[in-house]
Amino acid sequence: MELTAVPKAMPRSVPPLSLYVHFPWCVRKCPYCDFNSYTLHNELPEARYIDALLADLDSQAESIRDRPLISVFMGGGTPSLFSPDAIQKILDRARARLGFVEDIEVTLEANPGAIERGRFAEYRAAGVTRVSLGAQTFDEKRLEKLGRIHSPDETRRAAEELHAAGLENFNLDLMYALPDQDVSGALQDLDAALALNPAHISHYQLTLEPGTVFAGSPPPLPDDDDAAEMLSVCQEHLRKAGFDQYEISAYGKKYRQCRHNRNYWLFGDYVGIGAGAHGKLSCPGSKTIRTVQQREPRRYLAQSPAAISRQEIPPDELPFEFMLNALRLTEGFDESVFEAHTGLIWDVIAPQMRVLVEDGLVVRTGSHWKPSDLGSRFLNDVLVRFLDKRPDGSTRTARTAS
Repeated sequence: MELTAVPKAMPRSVPPLSLYVHFPWCVRKCPYCDFNSYTLHNELPEARYIDALLADLDSQAESIRDRPLISVFMGGGTPSLFSPDAIQKILDRARARLGFVEDIEVTLEANPGAIERGRFAEYRAAGVTRVSLGAQTFDEKRLEKLGRIHSPDETRRAAEELHAAGLENFNLDLMYALPDQDVSGALQDLDAALALNPAHISHYQLTLEPGTVFAGSPPPLPDDDDAAEMLSVCQEHLRKAGFDQYEISAYGKKYRQCRHNRNYWLFGDYVGIGAGAHGKLSCPGSKTIRTVQQREPRRYLAQSPAAISRQEIPPDELPFEFMLNALRLTEGFDESVFEAHTGLIWDVIAPQMRVLVEDGLVVRTGSHWKPSDLGSRFLNDVLVRFLDKRPDGSTRTARTAS
């Protein structure tokens, strides 16, 4: 994209800081998954991996001062393969090195088929305040097609244990547009999920990602029109059930939006530790640095934390990086957030934003901007404007949102 003004350093406020911890192993890799995850063939190297995570955290903490964490997210893979004691070691070190805000959100991803009975109470005692449970569907046959190792009853038992452990603030991951699924089946899944009284639901479409088993051997999926109908009907069903859609695929009860993900979407900062983990940090002045860890677990365990890759995001790429995240939020963002979190003046993207309003893809209210219904549906057509060389924001090509 060609900037319409020379980037100027703004009085840049320090964005909130989060911590992402990646656990790369699963009992079995799902055929649709393109995450950095690996099937566990031998004994879990828990002690070695935790030591590596602690060294990684110590190394990165040296450059971060007086910025307590607002959230921690432990994702994977399957973090719940690791013991509560292991999780507590990470949280204790993060608290000691970076500090926690008083009401910190600490999320642990869990597979209903890879969690021991009674462990949720132990995870809560270790410092976990929120759990994200990978339900995906409550249809037994579709779970098998998705390669999941759990049953619908195991998801129900896990939800019961979460409530019993005092972890009512939990998310259910739920897919739609599954093999041979129709609108009725998608609603049945949603009703089964709502019956478990979660605080949050991540509701997203099954897509065929490059490099996955499903991409090479696609299952019979609903067509685009049927998938769009499922989404529309399910959105309304969730709204009536008291879940507000605040992001493209995220729905939460009042005060139960995921703080960690909101920090991503508003271009906040985050430290990434673990195999393949990514980070993003605002540095003094106007620099924004991306960090990337070694992806393969054995290499991550063998290397020094100093081997982390660091790269500055060029100023002319910051608008796209910001919009890639912020326009996922249904509420949108304020101009002041763009300036504070990128260090660029608003005039840099003002022409593109005006064209998007004229095209009906973005709605403006004063200094606040948000995607229209049309813009949310065709988000890639919006984002491509921030990659184009034309200063008026018009595009040479158009892409359809997936």
